[in-house]
Amino acid sequence: MAKQLQARRLDGIDKNPWVELTKLASDYGSVNLGQGFPDFAPPDFAVEAFQRALSEDYMLNQYTKAFGYPPLTKILASFFGKLLGQEIHPLKNVLVTVGAYGALFTAFQALVDEGDEVIIIEPFFDCYEPMTLMAGGCPVFVPLKLRPSQDGGLDSSKNWQLDPTELASKFTSRTKALVLNTPNNPLGKVFSRAELELVASLCQQHDVVCISDEVYQWLVFDGNQHVSIASLPGMWHRTLTIGSAGKTFSATGWKVGWVLGPDHLVKHLHTVHQNSVYHCPTQAQAAVALSLEREQQHFGQPSSYFVQLPEVTQHKRDHMIRSLQSVGLRPIIPQGSYFLIADISDFKSKMPNLPGATNEAYDSRFVKWMCRNKGLAAIPVSIFYSGPHQKLFDHYVRFCFIKDEATLQAMDEKLQKWKAELTP
Repeated sequence: MAKQLQARRLDGIDKNPWVELTKLASDYGSVNLGQGFPDFAPPDFAVEAFQRALSEDYMLNQYTKAFGYPPLTKILASFFGKLLGQEIHPLKNVLVTVGAYGALFTAFQALVDEGDEVIIIEPFFDCYEPMTLMAGGCPVFVPLKLRPSQDGGLDSSKNWQLDPTELASKFTSRTKALVLNTPNNPLGKVFSRAELELVASLCQQHDVVCISDEVYQWLVFDGNQHVSIASLPGMWHRTLTIGSAGKTFSATGWKVGWVLGPDHLVKHLHTVHQNSVYHCPTQAQAAVALSLEREQQHFGQPSSYFVQLPEVTQHKRDHMIRSLQSVGLRPIIPQGSYFLIADISDFKSKMPNLPGATNEAYDSRFVKWMCRNKGLAAIPVSIFYSGPHQKLFDHYVRFCFIKDEATLQAMDEKLQKWKAELTP
């Protein structure tokens, strides 16, 4: 009998919906509003920084320090030390990773053991569950619940809230970590200070580590404020804060991420990193270091990219909200991130029998129908939920609005044609 080749840790996580949905968008030439990446150039200063890294110092073609290019770890420590109110040591408290994805994987592998429980707030970025399982952990889910607007207008992501009693009930003696994502993907929720204080108090009460995914921290709209949970009293020593140069500088292909945290946690991530990827591309790290140094000089000023990007992106968000409403989609107004979700309940009631497998979630069938028939690609929100909860949330789809004006114009043309088809 042949040996089983697949490791048991891959059981149940080998199928990925992104592969199918990306291929479908390409096959039908749809306007891609599904994948979360900007389709425009990074800022000039970031591109110039990368060009300098490629051409000026030939040693940047070689290895650098395993845990991060020293100028990058130094500026990360300086920049975020001020934001978090901590004295951050560039060698002990920082790890540079292959994107935030690499930071997350390294954190789960370093801290989660067989049988450990990890609390995941739904909807969640879809890698959290498989990464927990691959580490031998047990994901425990707690959903945000919609408290609809009373004025009949569009709901906001702030109306999706945790039930404090339900959240508290998820903590047990086996809880090792809680994963927080603010601003949240796919919902765009920015957790308020009061909500973060609730999470912080429970983590402290139960001696739980918080893995805080804050890759969209600079993309916050309508005067909302991003608060890092590590900045709250008593939380630095039990929090890993994860960031992304790709999201920060609109350069997702650079794949530079980082983790900030206390030495007694980060040293274990260092061990995983040392024995897996070992090292991240030096030139991309050098470009990010120069870009962050520039932003530190301009911080809070109109010339800062961290000021300009959310202003421009909020206009894109508002454009998409208006356009989607024209065909009966009902967006949830996001407080931050690249994304919004839209309620498709009206379509579910009018077109319940869309083609697809009998056990396939409605939002998945809707997305495929929309891609084939309307030329628009999106992502079903049910994939951001655990299996038992997917049927409860299969009436939402996710759109990405951090797109070039030409892409948004192409979206408008598809939606105008769709609207014309709806008109009697």
